[in-house]
Amino acid sequence: MEYRNKLVLAPMGTLPLRLLAAEYGADITYGEEIIDHKMVKCERRVNENIGCTDFVEKGTETVVFRTCLQERNQVVFQVGTSDAVRALNAAQLVCKDVAAIDVNMGCPRSFSISGGMGAALLRKPELIADILTTLRRNLDIPVTCKIRLLKCPQDTVELARRIEKTGVSAVAVHGRKVADRPRDPAKWNEIADIVAALSIPVIANGDVFEYGDFERIKVATGATSVMAARGALWNASIFSPVGKLDWEDVKRQYVRKSILWDNDVKSTKHTLKEMIMHYSCLELPEGKDVIKSETLADIARLYGEEKYYQFVNENRTMLNGGHREGKFMVAPEI
Repeated sequence: MEYRNKLVLAPMGTLPLRLLAAEYGADITYGEEIIDHKMVKCERRVNENIGCTDFVEKGTETVVFRTCLQERNQVVFQVGTSDAVRALNAAQLVCKDVAAIDVNMGCPRSFSISGGMGAALLRKPELIADILTTLRRNLDIPVTCKIRLLKCPQDTVELARRIEKTGVSAVAVHGRKVADRPRDPAKWNEIADIVAALSIPVIANGDVFEYGDFERIKVATGATSVMAARGALWNASIFSPVGKLDWEDVKRQYVRKSILWDNDVKSTKHTLKEMIMHYSCLELPEGKDVIKSETLADIARLYGEEKYYQFVNENRTMLNGGHREGKFMVAPEI
């Protein structure tokens, strides 16, 4: 995995969003964070019906992580952890099916903080070193981490230097501090300090909402690669050099990919609601209908994709033969 001069999807997408972002131009696509406690309860299963690889929680039969050959060389598995051995056990389950492993060290949510994960790790440099060194020594694929800014800029630089010494391939930096809210401007100048101090690639993240922002943040920080989060969630075509497409078109393609890959309906609804909240309003009929939807069939009906839904489910053998070979199989326009 090469981390220089790349456009990167932040760790917020399940398989349909990752594949959609890649089609529009994303070079690297991070999966949404999976907690190590959850992952170590899973077993790897090849899903012949869908044409993908699932990591399924034993007992509940819940699909915790789904991937496919098409994204094998660009998908990054992000793990939430507070323990080096448990992180390694989780990573070893999935390392043959992904391009790299990333450790989440920036999530400010109370669930992560209370479990000693995410941004809580920023206060524990020894544990950070233990986790990253353990992964690096025992895995044959790249290891990275994603951090936030500390209260003191120099402390962030020193932490980044310590992270670099563990041998990671890159570090992603969200240009906000733990206490900052999304509406607070990202501090690109503090990312620049980190870039100047390191020799490994730094992936700059924060306030990337248009294709032009990729170049603007690169110029401002000196970072060679840039990660888009909310901007990509709202409209995955942000990665397209020709400019963003109309969100209605992107939404339709996302619905189709969710149908094609039999995405979890809760995950599909979450992404659709994020798009609607940004461009419209959940209180309007579309938003209310998405909230009421209980199955992918409901979503298909809502967006006029009943025939597509029927075609996919009647022709999975043909479609997924291509999936298993690592080809992009696209159902015809219906």
